[in-house]
Amino acid sequence: MTVKLDGTTAEVLNADPLVIKNQKSHFHIHSYGGWSKFFVGLREGKLLATRCTNAECDEKSLWLPPRCECADCWHATEWVEAPTVGKVYTHSTVLYPGAPFRASTPCPLISVEIEGVCTKLMSYLKEGDPEIGMPVKAVFNTENPTNTILDLSWVPA
Repeated sequence: MTVKLDGTTAEVLNADPLVIKNQKSHFHIHSYGGWSKFFVGLREGKLLATRCTNAECDEKSLWLPPRCECADCWHATEWVEAPTVGKVYTHSTVLYPGAPFRASTPCPLISVEIEGVCTKLMSYLKEGDPEIGMPVKAVFNTENPTNTILDLSWVPA
């Protein structure tokens, strides 16, 4: 049995519960806009963050993920290279990640605390088992970059 979905034909694999095989032939064009430097940095093996340039603003920490404007005063930010070492702040393991996620499964997701950065950076642990407080260092996919956040992962330091 087949059904039409948005001009494509989906094959019904099971009736109860309903399971369909839906072929996709489209693509999505996405612009990173003001965050482009962050993704180019990953491709080049750099972890780029931003910080406020307003001398009157109290926030002088780095932002990761980066911000185009300061979250406190809305002034422009500047790009700076962030440390590539940190520690696991918290973690969770995903057993069934979405299809576009091409990392290992099960996938240990970690929240990384980096000195001088006022936010925690969500990423994934490429090797080992995560533990809160565990030192980690960044690993960059520079050989065959995807130009996505998956070009950054962490390993025990």
